[in-house]
Amino acid sequence: MTTVADGKAALDALYWRAEILQAMFWMRGEGIESKVEPRRLAEFLAVDPADIEAQMRDLAIQGFLLEVSTEPWHYELSPRGVVEGGRGFQDEFADLTHAAHYECAPGCWCHDPDHVGEPCPSAPAPRPTEPPPGEPDPEPRHAR
Repeated sequence: MTTVADGKAALDALYWRAEILQAMFWMRGEGIESKVEPRRLAEFLAVDPADIEAQMRDLAIQGFLLEVSTEPWHYELSPRGVVEGGRGFQDEFADLTHAAHYECAPGCWCHDPDHVGEPCPSAPAPRPTEPPPGEPDPEPRHAR
């Protein structure tokens, strides 16, 4: 981990960590890119590529990113980066990704960042129209 000399630099590093991990989490989730070149991410975030390269290098040292190639440099989220990027993305966009009609209420465990991407247990499971092969029909056809 790199040592930061002053408070402003520490806040900048935290800001860029959140921005980079959230952007990479979103890009990965949308199927845009999972292995990201710093120059491409800099274009997306509208910032100097040299700044993003330095931040991504630090994030790799801290264990949030994995270096996957060096000619040119490409990084992907590490498991730790996926968790942190997902948590940050969920926090940042919670107002835009609220529950839809028939979804669970606020406070459901599925809103916990530790359960991002897991199906909500309160959502009813779809009822099969036919029983699986070899199993008796729990509800006779005349009762349907």
